[in-house]
Amino acid sequence: MSDLGFTWRTHKSGELQIFHRGKLATTLRGAKASDFLDLAASGDTGAAQQEAARLTGNYKRGNERLAKGHPRNA
Repeated sequence: MSDLGFTWRTHKSGELQIFHRGKLATTLRGAKASDFLDLAASGDTGAAQQEAARLTGNYKRGNERLAKGHPRNA
């Protein structure tokens, strides 16, 4: 489960854009961008994908299975 659909692009200005399935999800600047790039450069693709999910808020929160069985969602 190392590929969650996130890609990223850096710019000369130091900005880091994170894309989810080809659409812009967030833009990072400063220390957050630097920390993320350090993690991505470490070679652990799975960890970089998970961190991108955390930074963009695009991750499962654990309640999806419970909500699926709720009567209003049936």
